[in-house]
Amino acid sequence: MANYENVQIEGLDQLAAALKELPKRLAKNGLRAAVYAGAKVIRDEAKLKAPVAINALGPNQPPPGTLKRSVIMKQIPELSDQQKQTFFVTVRHGKQYRNQGKKGNLSQDAWYWRFVEFGTTRMAAQPFLRPAFDVKKNEAVTAITTRLAERVEQAAQELKK
Repeated sequence: MANYENVQIEGLDQLAAALKELPKRLAKNGLRAAVYAGAKVIRDEAKLKAPVAINALGPNQPPPGTLKRSVIMKQIPELSDQQKQTFFVTVRHGKQYRNQGKKGNLSQDAWYWRFVEFGTTRMAAQPFLRPAFDVKKNEAVTAITTRLAERVEQAAQELKK
């Protein structure tokens, strides 16, 4: 059911060559910081677009704003290396709204996010993740290239010292 879209940035031959000139640690950290900056743009827009219930939905229901608070981004280390970094913008959705842990705190996971994003037979869709990506993907690419250029320059300065 999942449909993921990759964004590939082309025309960065000079930056790629500069990354190869840097030590592995500096190149990997610079690329990670750059992709983080791009993912943050998408995450922030998704948080803005996430719908919020106007009133409390009742006992044993998530409080208003749970969906917005649950929008996160995460780096996937298994898919990342010196030449590629993978970040995932999603919704924390592990547990239904119930008591958990020793203190009995209520879960803050938005387990219902798919119902909101895609709709159900009883509820119209209110997409927020896909529109956030569609609106901000160019700004995210700009953030990535800007941050990458800054980090490469910063690393080059450190190597000269």
